[in-house]
Amino acid sequence: MARKASHAGAWYNENARELAEELDRWLQAASPSKRSNARAVIAPHAGYRYSGRCAAYAFANIDPQTISRVFLLGPSHHYFTRKCALSRTTVYKTPLGDLPIDLEIYEELKATGRFEDMDLTVDEAEHSMEMHLPYLARVFQGCSVKVVPILVGALSSESEATYGRLLAKYIDDPRNFFSVSSDFCHWGTRFNYTYYEKKHGPIYKSIEALDQNGMRIIETGDPRAFKDYMQEYDNTICGQHPISVFLNMTEHCNTRLQINFLQYEQSSHCKSMRDSSVSYASAVATVAAI
Repeated sequence: MARKASHAGAWYNENARELAEELDRWLQAASPSKRSNARAVIAPHAGYRYSGRCAAYAFANIDPQTISRVFLLGPSHHYFTRKCALSRTTVYKTPLGDLPIDLEIYEELKATGRFEDMDLTVDEAEHSMEMHLPYLARVFQGCSVKVVPILVGALSSESEATYGRLLAKYIDDPRNFFSVSSDFCHWGTRFNYTYYEKKHGPIYKSIEALDQNGMRIIETGDPRAFKDYMQEYDNTICGQHPISVFLNMTEHCNTRLQINFLQYEQSSHCKSMRDSSVSYASAVATVAAI
């Protein structure tokens, strides 16, 4: 059974040639050299007209020659669960080629008893992991790669730590890579979030300061500090649970990682309480020099 590219044609271009050209243009503009020591990225998941350019700053770091498996950690926008869920399909389709699921790893994860199955309707309604797939298909074109999609529910701090410990061993294998999906601040009355510190000037500058504070804390790799930040500001970071799981992974793996944010953008600049925006940020986690 395959998961169709359900958001193609709406959230991103369904024409393979046009989509490839668009992604290539963004990747070349981001243009860092590929990093053989990169083990993970954090990247946004909005429609490509909003966040596609920002996402390139994450995916441009991937060296496809060194990686054979990509774990996807994405938040659940429509389906409520207190656990993590695994797809029932065997392949994720994209306009740029199909990405097979690593069923061997899925069996390992299922054996822990910590994961539930994700219905196909839930799988195809969710966009958080799908928006990473065309980039992965493009970057790994001509290379053999499998994916391990994991839908991350509304986890408690204890559950985030549990899943972090469970997944930590996979970071230590240099053939594995993690793609963590998250947008940052969703600001405006339509999001029920209008936090504003006037000392920063215009609203959009206050939003940027709020996000940059969270990004600096994520860069420390401390899941407790990130949790404290979320509790203090209640920032509407929709991938907070995938990020927290990843931070817990970095604490419990044997590989020392350094997280660095590379790009930050906003869908628009809010100047009045009638405005709204969504923030996007891209980061890479590399093996730290000893």
